[in-house]
Amino acid sequence: MQQLKNDLLLRALRKEKVERPPVWMMRQAGRYLPDYIKLRDKYDFFTRVQTPELATEITIQPVQQIGVDAAIIFSDILVIPQAMGVEVLMEEGKGPSLPHVIKTQKDIDALRTANIEENLSYVTKALTLTKQELNGRVPLIGFAGAPWTILCYMVEGKGSKTWDKAKQFCYTQPDLAHQLLQKITDVSVTYLKAQANAGADALQVFDSWSGCLSPGDFKLFAQPYLIQIADALKNIAPVILFPKGSWYALNELSESSASGLGLDWCISPKIARELTGNKITLQGNFDPAKLLMPVPKIKKAVKEMIDEFGAQNYIANLGHGITPNVPVENAKAFVDAVKEYKV
Repeated sequence: MQQLKNDLLLRALRKEKVERPPVWMMRQAGRYLPDYIKLRDKYDFFTRVQTPELATEITIQPVQQIGVDAAIIFSDILVIPQAMGVEVLMEEGKGPSLPHVIKTQKDIDALRTANIEENLSYVTKALTLTKQELNGRVPLIGFAGAPWTILCYMVEGKGSKTWDKAKQFCYTQPDLAHQLLQKITDVSVTYLKAQANAGADALQVFDSWSGCLSPGDFKLFAQPYLIQIADALKNIAPVILFPKGSWYALNELSESSASGLGLDWCISPKIARELTGNKITLQGNFDPAKLLMPVPKIKKAVKEMIDEFGAQNYIANLGHGITPNVPVENAKAFVDAVKEYKV
């Protein structure tokens, strides 16, 4: 087992005392970095994801250039539908589209659940290679999309503000919805275990679209599957659940097997701490748009954020992914502000 030179992230997830909070940024490996843009102009999206050498290079860029305390493997949440036999198209600047959506029992029965590790071996190869290249500098995070969020894409066929078709599917055919959610969950557990075995030190589950569900529907269509994943992995690697927008679930999720909960910027640190009773490490929740402020203002706002959360049982991060229009020096200012924080 490789000795980590910087294990702040893992210590924070174990609720151990830290000299300052660890910091990383969602989508840190990618679109705001000039070196990434050069690769994007040369190779299409899935070539970047499916070529371990490219994925490794992209994963390590923010560690070298921004100084984050963790790397997160460059991949995509939609590799799961792909591995299950669903076509996924990705057009630069347009987002994903899935030409053949899930509508019927037959569609669900046709989904592949075998050979998942084999079908996604390019991700595990990238993790192993990245782990070697990092050489213990920082921990490596693996990830998957949450079952509800993956269902949204598989039923809707593309991004949406309201996810009406996905919700209609769940409300009118709940049995099919639960069958689909369970299949996605089983595949995700296999996939995440393979990531941990390949070198991921921690795992994050992105429920990007759970915030479109009411508290009651979240409890029905999202929460049970998030908890299943956290339970299945609890003795393998620490898990961070990120149900974006679902602040109402923080209390119950803080009782789960997860080690951390990600937060968006629509909840105050004080309320998040109250809802979770400081039982679990919290991660977040700087509004990515605030990275467009002048550097001194970014640094001031970051210090205020950490003051509110408290430096312990906390991982500094954004409330969602970094946007392409953020200058590199502003991203670095965010990271530096956390590193300069005095406990």
